[in-house]
Amino acid sequence: MDRKLFSGPVDFLRSAPSLEFLPDPHAPEIAFAGRSNVGKSSLLNALVNRNGLARTSNTPGRTQELNFFDVGAPPVFRLVDMPGYGFAKAPPDIVRRWRYLVNDFLRGRQALKRAMLLVDTRHGLKDVDREVMTMLDEAAVSYHVVLTKADKVKASELAETQARVAEEARKHPAAHPTMLTTSSEKGMGIDALRDAVLDAIG
Repeated sequence: MDRKLFSGPVDFLRSAPSLEFLPDPHAPEIAFAGRSNVGKSSLLNALVNRNGLARTSNTPGRTQELNFFDVGAPPVFRLVDMPGYGFAKAPPDIVRRWRYLVNDFLRGRQALKRAMLLVDTRHGLKDVDREVMTMLDEAAVSYHVVLTKADKVKASELAETQARVAEEARKHPAAHPTMLTTSSEKGMGIDALRDAVLDAIG
């Protein structure tokens, strides 16, 4: 398999607001998670050379379901766009529902091969990111920490954030030793992200 896969067919499969709506686990899955407005939609679009794959929105926390996309025809693997988290204005029942949905999906999904945990380079790790890292550790789901919007900070600031986040990630048993640094806008790190996906699906 090579990177050409990411320029081929990509089709929206379905949205799952709860576990009973999950698609049959016929293909390996790679999940993308991150705080609201971390740049997840833009990164997913850059990953598969699309503009409108994941609907970009200025409303944090708008996506409260798991969105599945088939990559390849027939599907070679699936992208799972997970609901954004860390939205301050969301009602408690929405936050609780998010936690149950994500936790149950992570723990019970045999097809899930790896997660990509997106972290905004400008802000670094927040407590809510650490909470999700712990969820991934407890579910024994291997994950890469992926820094986003790396073009928005100075080189010195980027290096500091990389060192700080990498040091913290090393304390988490399920965190992959390779941290990725990306910018959807500049195309930075996108090929490395594609390689990480290909590696995860074997």
